[in-house]
Amino acid sequence: MNNDQKNMDQYDHSGNPYYSHTDTTALNVPLAEWKKLLPEDLYYIAFEKGTERAFTGKYWDFEGIGTYACAACGNVLFQADAKFASSCGWPSFFQAARKDAIHYHEDRTFGMVRTETTCGRCGAHLGHLFDDGPEPTGKRYCINSVSLEFLGKK
Repeated sequence: MNNDQKNMDQYDHSGNPYYSHTDTTALNVPLAEWKKLLPEDLYYIAFEKGTERAFTGKYWDFEGIGTYACAACGNVLFQADAKFASSCGWPSFFQAARKDAIHYHEDRTFGMVRTETTCGRCGAHLGHLFDDGPEPTGKRYCINSVSLEFLGKK
């Protein structure tokens, strides 16, 4: 699948009143409402804290100029120029688009201690943050493709 085909594979947000690329107001939407609004795969990853299999997501090897937003609410999360090839099988970024774009939580599941990343606007699970990334931050945001939507620069 080439990058143009991947870019066309977006969710239909026409029925989602919370979807916005400009509104950064925190949302407090009941899970039952998210379940009605979102496709099953997105709801599972975003609100049941699922994880897609490595090397299967549409953005793990995608390259494009633009931004990556939360697929649930549209909140801009990452700039494309912060994306790097980490060989982990998920899209990886070395910094968030802005300080409040992402929230961080201790995750002690599966016998590990990790830092979970969630959307700063809607609380959707994105992935995890690790301290093994490149300069200038040394960080690696390891993010599920399902949680992202690429917004190409126009």
